[in-house]
Amino acid sequence: MTLAETPVGLTSIDAVKVGLSAVGYVATPQIATAVYLAHHLRKPVLIEGPAGVGKTELAVSTARALGFALLRLQCYEGLDDSRALYEWKYGKQLLYTQILKEKIGLLVDDADSLQAAFNKLAGFQDLFFSRDFLQPRPLLQAMEQAAGSVLLIDEVDKSEESFEALLLEVLADYQVTIPEIGTIRAQVPPLVLLTSNNTRELGDALKRRCLHLHIGFPTPELELQVLRSRVPGLNAQLLRQLVAFVQALRAENIRKPPSMAESVDWARALLLLHATALDETLVRDTLNVLLKRESDIVELNDRLPALARAALAEAG
Repeated sequence: MTLAETPVGLTSIDAVKVGLSAVGYVATPQIATAVYLAHHLRKPVLIEGPAGVGKTELAVSTARALGFALLRLQCYEGLDDSRALYEWKYGKQLLYTQILKEKIGLLVDDADSLQAAFNKLAGFQDLFFSRDFLQPRPLLQAMEQAAGSVLLIDEVDKSEESFEALLLEVLADYQVTIPEIGTIRAQVPPLVLLTSNNTRELGDALKRRCLHLHIGFPTPELELQVLRSRVPGLNAQLLRQLVAFVQALRAENIRKPPSMAESVDWARALLLLHATALDETLVRDTLNVLLKRESDIVELNDRLPALARAALAEAG
């Protein structure tokens, strides 16, 4: 895809923001700039930050906004090329081997020497390692999308260091090499987004090939925008109280502060409960939506009344 063929949603940074907003994702200038540059520089974006702040959702929303296919590779320990790139359809190969075995007499019947028989069968050996027997996985699928795609390599820090080496060819040249077939180059280079929760340090070689984007916990203003977009119907007063309380929780000494995802879930829960304002009882009854560790809930038990009062006062 050339610059002249750039999708409308990627023609400018403002166009990126508008496109993402249309599908419910409130992008900061830094996020919109990263997506814009990723397309025009043909570079992947490595997105780091706490879990639940919208890293994965950015890839999903970008694909929706652009009308691109979304190819997602969920990383985990032990991930290898058979799950990331391709694997052979062994069941189909076995079936065709059985058919060939049954017909082998007919195939070599007119061969006048052993070499001639081998030569006839050699063509069938090549057939078993052709595209007909290849099962593409997300990395290869992204290379083959003629209309463009978003390739999400999710939680890359959960994979092993050896997997990073596999990614280097893909991210450097947008191509994959299959020994039996050859090199397959992307028809249209995918927009590649990698996410990391920083459970381990990624290698310098991988980082050099990527633009860097950090998404942290939102400011109160951004959190208000996101909640208005994601949870329409929540009254303005309760929305301000909710944001003030969540922001205060993030300042507490707890192991897992609530992320944007928990904030959205809590807003939906309060809407479902027909709440109109926060109070201590409501906060205690629904705190498990915000905090996912019992130790954090116990830690805040004595401070909840003060936190709830402070949120009410700050929200006016």
